[in-house]
Amino acid sequence: MPRYFDYFPSTLYISNTNSSSVETVTNIIARFGFEKKLKENANAFYKYTVKDSDTPEIIAHKYYGHAERHWIVLLFNDIIDPQYDWPLKYDEFIDYVSEKYSANGAANTTVQTGLEWCQDVNNVHSYYKIVTRTASDGTTITEKLEVDANTYANVGASETSYTLSDSSTITEAISKETKTYYTYEQEENEAKREINLLKSDFVSSVEKEFKRVISLWH
Repeated sequence: MPRYFDYFPSTLYISNTNSSSVETVTNIIARFGFEKKLKENANAFYKYTVKDSDTPEIIAHKYYGHAERHWIVLLFNDIIDPQYDWPLKYDEFIDYVSEKYSANGAANTTVQTGLEWCQDVNNVHSYYKIVTRTASDGTTITEKLEVDANTYANVGASETSYTLSDSSTITEAISKETKTYYTYEQEENEAKREINLLKSDFVSSVEKEFKRVISLWH
């Protein structure tokens, strides 16, 4: 398949700085999307975990036979900005968080890099109260509740046992934990690794529909 934008219509563009200059450019506001019922059809896709070595182009070449079908990988997962909506490689992730929190580190009493600041356990992104209930048969249910800083400060570690009407017991343990900005950013990045891949059986039909929809913009 030719390059993605080769199918897009052209439009006239007048520069604000030179109203007499008219250029023919690709109309990038043309849009194509997958129908909701296809994206929710479990028989149409399978789960895929993006590896550090993966790019949309590499995945498209491996599963769809051509790197130019990368747009199928992206659009099927509602990825608009492949730079930041796609999981960052480790080195890129480290550079990203260090740059993002550089101002915080510079403003710290003891100057830190952005990476050092977001890894510092004293710089808390989220606070949690942990409730773990263990039944006498060994069944355990754990709830992790996000709370504010004041509530977190008043949470004390405790363990209480209750006897139910059937004589079984439940032990409820209370604890708490925090999440650093680094852990938050890491979890956000890792969550992006879980994507859905459209099965290759549907690729030809999708390309035909793509060409039909884009042609309507001409």
